Amino acid sequence: MNRFFGVILSVIILGALGTLVFHKDVPPKPLNKIPKTVAVTLDTQRLPDKTVTINGVDYYQSGAEVGKFGGELFLTTIGEGPKTFNPFNAMDATSSTMGGIMYDGLLTTNPATGEVIPLLAKSFELSPDGREYTIHLRKGIKWSDGKPITADDVIYTYNEIIFAGLGNTSTRDMMVIDGKLPELKKVDDYTVKFITAKPFAPFLRQLSTPIAPKHIFKPVSDNGADAFNTFLSTNINPKDLVISGAFKLKEYVPAQRVIFERNPDYYKVNLNNEKLPYLDKVVYFIVADLNNEILKFEAKETDIISLRGSNVARYKEKEADSDYRIYNLGPDTGTMFVSFNLNTRKNKDGKYNVSPIKQEWFANKNFRAAIDYALDRDSMVMNIANGLGVPLFTPESLNSIYLNKNITGHKRDLKKAKELLIQGGFYYDKKRKLRDKNTNYVEFDLYTNAGNTEREALGVMIKQDIEDLGITVNFKPIEFNSLVNKLVNSYDYDMVIMGLTGSPLEPHSGKNVWYSSGPLHMFNQRPAGYSIDDRLGFEKELDYIFDEAALKTRFEDRKNLYDKYQQIIYDEKPMIYLYSPIRITAVRKRLKNLYPNSLSGVGYNPDEIYISD
Repeated sequence: MNRFFGVILSVIILGALGTLVFHKDVPPKPLNKIPKTVAVTLDTQRLPDKTVTINGVDYYQSGAEVGKFGGELFLTTIGEGPKTFNPFNAMDATSSTMGGIMYDGLLTTNPATGEVIPLLAKSFELSPDGREYTIHLRKGIKWSDGKPITADDVIYTYNEIIFAGLGNTSTRDMMVIDGKLPELKKVDDYTVKFITAKPFAPFLRQLSTPIAPKHIFKPVSDNGADAFNTFLSTNINPKDLVISGAFKLKEYVPAQRVIFERNPDYYKVNLNNEKLPYLDKVVYFIVADLNNEILKFEAKETDIISLRGSNVARYKEKEADSDYRIYNLGPDTGTMFVSFNLNTRKNKDGKYNVSPIKQEWFANKNFRAAIDYALDRDSMVMNIANGLGVPLFTPESLNSIYLNKNITGHKRDLKKAKELLIQGGFYYDKKRKLRDKNTNYVEFDLYTNAGNTEREALGVMIKQDIEDLGITVNFKPIEFNSLVNKLVNSYDYDMVIMGLTGSPLEPHSGKNVWYSSGPLHMFNQRPAGYSIDDRLGFEKELDYIFDEAALKTRFEDRKNLYDKYQQIIYDEKPMIYLYSPIRITAVRKRLKNLYPNSLSGVGYNPDEIYISD
């Protein structure tokens, strides 16, 4: 899991965990077994991408079919819209998507194979000892204001933004190797070298982080963290943005839309050496909830929508006579879970974020296990995903190459759940209400983000499941920004339903979630600079595993360690995983150069997509 909070069901794979809308349709036949691979029919086959040098410029040549220039792509984002356009400050999937469409990194991942490939870089090489990574930049490519993209931009981005701890520190935290950050050297204007303390298996994937234009960002970062944290806010004049990506912000209307326009000097070209992208604009409509997203697609105002549950049967039935095509993309690459708040620290006002009474409950491993056994995942799959999914018990998604297949999970078992509560020191009164050893009634709040109908439906089911144990649950859907503030700033929540985007190729991308000092270590969040001396026993184990696994270069060695981390989460249950839905996506037939696959989904390549007549 990587990782940003899953907020929206965006069509581009940079988006978040999927969601659901309910309709009174005949449900599709449940899937008893999830296919390991999902075959999709492509409109065209593509040639390999490569570098072509024209008039001294090292262009990235796309191997996709030559398309038609012009047209607009219409998408949706659910919620309140982006919180920032600064890719280094993004903490949520929406903001990450918006920043990612404008700023490219040195390397990226081949969306079909998972292989690390060059992007702003022309090539890269690793030294025989596995410690030096030499990155050769494309010569002649430019920022959108005409300034050259050079090694100075790379050095600045890593040394003065990422390694300096500005913005979201997840990338910095994931690049710490044996307690040290990599050393970065400028070889020449178009070559940089990263030197790591030890061979570091996931290092190359960290180089997908966007590169910042030094001449634009440095005057701001020199003024400190406060200035940087407000830089490129949603109030920015789009004309002031200087980007490297395929599309640039043209207009942002809060709660309505975000419009990106074509970057005419992008460094990618097609097979005819014409500059990409084909599209004139990419438009994101901001919608309050999934019902509005469905309405926009059915009104033909948007081009792509992910379907879950009962929608699938209805859309599939109409597909033959429609203007859309449906793709089955296999299990979701993200995860959905409930998390306890195990934080026992006081806030800056000297007050506990969670009452000491609840702290004692949540710290009780038997209590957490009882909640797990009370959850009816099979009913969630049938009633919310309409059979299109399977129960999930691990923090790695079902299509992860590191999935611990020995964790098979369990069925709902209320008898066992109640036994665990008794073992944990709780008891039932004459009215069958659960009380703790000090006679307190057990009651707590359950949060999720309002407008996400899948999570709201889950909340209703989870509330009922837990209340079957004699516990009172107050289910409270709230606005997403308020929820994120509770999770990573104020820490004043009891239990939450949340999702995280994921990478089925690299568990290290979840270090910001599992490391005790990680910025998304939500179940026991520590403020920046807070001592980790109070780590729980299993937190120490997780820290060790993520440090060690990054230093292993053999897959088998890494797999063994990541199997252990999944087992720890399953045993300790600070986060309880729910189910993995199947990704079903409807796409307008007018969109061409689509290459759907189970790894990256569909719509991940807006720079290559074109509109047919």
